[in-house]
Amino acid sequence: MCLGVPGVVVKRISDEEVLVDFGGIRRVVDSLLVPDVKEGDYVIVHAGAIIGKIDKKTFEEITEIFLELAKVQEK
Repeated sequence: MCLGVPGVVVKRISDEEVLVDFGGIRRVVDSLLVPDVKEGDYVIVHAGAIIGKIDKKTFEEITEIFLELAKVQEK
């Protein structure tokens, strides 16, 4: 099973890389698979690469599920 993590593109670093914010943690990731991403786009990242764009509603739903999972793990 693969796990894609939702994030928001903060800025383009180069033709092949963008800076993505994952809830306060920022990482430079590969954008070759989805070259048309731009600042403010919501994306799914897997293994250091953007694998797709998502809309804001989907981003919020996935983020909420991750927060719920984190709460369960704390117990």
